[in-house]
Amino acid sequence: MKYPILILGGTAEARRIADLLGADRRYAVQLSLAGRTRSPAEHTVPLRVGGFGGVEGLARYLRAQDFVMLVDATHPYAAQISANAALASKLSGVPLIALRRAPWSPQIGDRWRTTSSVSDAVAVLGPSPRRVFLTLGRQDLLPFEAAPQHRYVIRSVDPVDPPLKVPQAVYFTGRGPFKEAEEEGLLLEHDIDVVIAKNSGGPASYGKIAAARKLGIEVVLIDRPSLPEVLKVGSVDELVRYLAHAFPPV
Repeated sequence: MKYPILILGGTAEARRIADLLGADRRYAVQLSLAGRTRSPAEHTVPLRVGGFGGVEGLARYLRAQDFVMLVDATHPYAAQISANAALASKLSGVPLIALRRAPWSPQIGDRWRTTSSVSDAVAVLGPSPRRVFLTLGRQDLLPFEAAPQHRYVIRSVDPVDPPLKVPQAVYFTGRGPFKEAEEEGLLLEHDIDVVIAKNSGGPASYGKIAAARKLGIEVVLIDRPSLPEVLKVGSVDELVRYLAHAFPPV
């Protein structure tokens, strides 16, 4: 007998969880991606791409596939997906556990400003032209069209299409993890004076934060959204240990 487990993914942690559980004979793992990334990374377990049709659709899918556990390993800013997962778990009766990585904490030398939204981050830039490094998702970039006086360097997993309606913007694609030395070189090459990012936590995208600290560059961090209170762990290893205890070998 194998225990069917559905992982809501889209993060490096979700890939690692899928790899570890997929290699364990007691589990039958399926990884679900929202489909926002055009070219997702390769995975070692069966993959499902696309939405479920809201809370009720996810609940029906959980029941129909006889899943015994739902794992929320989505991005810390995927608030709607996490909310749907919590409600679908209650509707279906399938238990839920969430991986919630800790946010970054300021260190000596950091020049951080925090905002509650992308629009607030745009306002923080001010009226004078600045050289801005943006590392937000494509769907979060549109508000920066309201500040065309700045020069933007934009990194995203997928190409930004259509491009922003601003006169000065450089685009390139990349998928983490990004090393601190590489990020430092990028910031220096483009003469960046402010970095705008989400406080995602974890090591994969921390390089730019460490590089900005070293160079004395300001960082504007967008606060995390509120997420539902559910059973949660802080690391991949904790999650795997929890499942191993919940589903012993048979």
